[in-house]
Amino acid sequence: MRKHILLAIQAHAAAEYPKECCGLLLAVGRKQQYFPCRNIAADPSEEFRIDPEDYAKAEDLGEVIGIIHSHPDATSRPSPHDLAMCEATELPWHIVSWPEGDLRSITPVGITPLLNRPFVHGAWDCWQVCADWYKRELGLEFESFKREDGWWESADAVSLYEANYEAAGFVRVDHPQRGDMIVMTVGRTAHPNHAGIYLGTDPALPEENANTFGPGPFLLHHLYGRPSEIIVFGGPWLDRTRLVLRHKDAQSIT
Repeated sequence: MRKHILLAIQAHAAAEYPKECCGLLLAVGRKQQYFPCRNIAADPSEEFRIDPEDYAKAEDLGEVIGIIHSHPDATSRPSPHDLAMCEATELPWHIVSWPEGDLRSITPVGITPLLNRPFVHGAWDCWQVCADWYKRELGLEFESFKREDGWWESADAVSLYEANYEAAGFVRVDHPQRGDMIVMTVGRTAHPNHAGIYLGTDPALPEENANTFGPGPFLLHHLYGRPSEIIVFGGPWLDRTRLVLRHKDAQSIT
């Protein structure tokens, strides 16, 4: 990190303290520039959200090559959310602790394991582990649907799985086969709010140790607040099932 940019980031962190500051690292021709942005998060002392208008203004000036934010009264160690969003944005993230002033940088690694990833709603959650499985196993890619935490709790909210599965290329089936998406209801919910990949009797994932026992059938899923895992699909999980979905292109690919 160049000294003048580090000083600009630290000055922004000090000005926004005890809130999190946020900004963008730009490549403007041969030079680099720090572009401070407004944090429009609901609780800016705990998280950040870059104002979209500021992001657009920054893109008019140069190429965005990094995302920057501060950790007030905390170390520069990245949180699970930081790690997840670094992968999602496919950009380096730079974190400054304040008032300590320490800076740490993280870069996307490209492939996040399907198993044992921490839960971060909107980035590493039940939908994302399904989408990642389809991309790696079948070469299918989906839109990164935006979803607010707790969307499933209100009967007036859109039921995201039910409203979007057809547009995403899925059709309902009666009996699952390997690769189908199982949509379930978990906890007190107004809508089906959880999904996993039905693996049948073969829980194998390339280059990952599933540590499963028994004949199955198995399900890859990522439950709220827990690491992603493979479980035996039956009993209460079967009772929670509301939709069995098969992608229209899966048959031709497999």
